[in-house]
Amino acid sequence: MTKQTITVIPGDGIGPSIIDACIKVLDKAGCNFNYDFADAGLTAYDKYGELVPEETIQLIEKNKVALKGPLTTPVGDGFTSINVTLRKKFQLYANLRPVMSFKGTRARYENIDILTVRENTEGMYSGLGQTLSEDGEYAEARSLITREGAERIVEFAYQTARKEGRKKVTAVHKANILKSTSGLFLKVAREVAERYPDIESNEMIVDNCCMQLVMNPEQFDVIVTTNLFGDILSDLCAGLVGGLGMAPGANIGEDCAIFEAVHGSAPDIAGKNLANPTSVILAAIQMLEYLEMNDKAEKIRNAIKDVIESGDRTTRDLGGNFGTTDFTDALLERL
Repeated sequence: MTKQTITVIPGDGIGPSIIDACIKVLDKAGCNFNYDFADAGLTAYDKYGELVPEETIQLIEKNKVALKGPLTTPVGDGFTSINVTLRKKFQLYANLRPVMSFKGTRARYENIDILTVRENTEGMYSGLGQTLSEDGEYAEARSLITREGAERIVEFAYQTARKEGRKKVTAVHKANILKSTSGLFLKVAREVAERYPDIESNEMIVDNCCMQLVMNPEQFDVIVTTNLFGDILSDLCAGLVGGLGMAPGANIGEDCAIFEAVHGSAPDIAGKNLANPTSVILAAIQMLEYLEMNDKAEKIRNAIKDVIESGDRTTRDLGGNFGTTDFTDALLERL
């Protein structure tokens, strides 16, 4: 059997340390991967003068599956978001952000299991048509929603719900005000919902959805929405289960996928052995499920649950006093 090769982008700040922890976990679980390492972000910019070198693009194209640590896009004119660049380059139209409660965290809720399915290439977040007047007095940006893009992501949400045995899909929109763009998304979502009579469907205006997530998050199962709303809602959902350190992300296209820690590069704690590697390890679990290695995914998930619930060598954000390597060692022992 041919070994799967994964493109690994360690990233910036705490990225290399949490990626190293993740690879140790994957190897200990018997995943038997080969790894091609590649640079992106500030690390790549310092080496090559490019945020995403062509060699990195080629390695992602070759292997079709990538695992990515947090990247830093420099602040200022002339720098395009690296994540947006990669999503557009490889047409990674679906962004999957699951959140699940783990006993032992400092989360405010105990029974959360929500999957946000976010359209990943269109809408206001894509940065289309951004202009700033020469005098700095006004700025503009365009939001483009297509029927094809809306139908593709809503279909993906329902297919994923059916595959995972989930019961309900909530389409989130702002069609009462954004009648053209959000209106088209909602219209298409209603049409797609009719094809899935076995799954409960409802719809919710995005501001109400934010309030409902805080007041009664247990009512949600799968949320499907547009790019900008998905970016915001998925971070809100992360806050329900203990923060971004507990939230992974998958970017999936027709024949390529990139799995990532969704938090920032945290340069203030880089090199101090303090970072919680859970987010990127959970992203690796998503990667294993994508590769249909569900037994390995469940094995690692159970190890994470046991370490966090027991409080054995957990990091500061999880209520402990230990570092990245200690937490990783506790996982490795269970595996």
